[in-house]
Amino acid sequence: VQLVESGGGTAQTGGSLRLSCVASEVTGGVSYPALCVAWFRQAPGKEREWVSAMNNGRESKLYADDVKGRFTISRDNAKNTVYLQMNSLAPEDTAMYYCASVWGGCAGQRRAENYDSWGRGTQVTVS
Repeated sequence: VQLVESGGGTAQTGGSLRLSCVASEVTGGVSYPALCVAWFRQAPGKEREWVSAMNNGRESKLYADDVKGRFTISRDNAKNTVYLQMNSLAPEDTAMYYCASVWGGCAGQRRAENYDSWGRGTQVTVS
């Protein structure tokens, strides 16, 4: 699976951005909806942290505590795309944002090493 992020940029405190993650080369006889797709972020000097995730099953959308109520994850399976709508942005949201995927459910998949495909990231800067 190849993942490509887009939508990053600069926003003011309280502003919004929407990130997109498009998947391609989804092969092996498994359909895109079977993927758990997650967003991680990494600020300079900090570890990569899990932000949100969802698959296409019956699981709820999952969020880290510090983005809950501000960020919304969604997906369009017809476009092999997952979105992260980020509202009420704060300077502490400044980071490189990565999408990642793994086959199966998202429950408990909050560590970077749980995921086997990664995009190159898109920078989000909040001032």
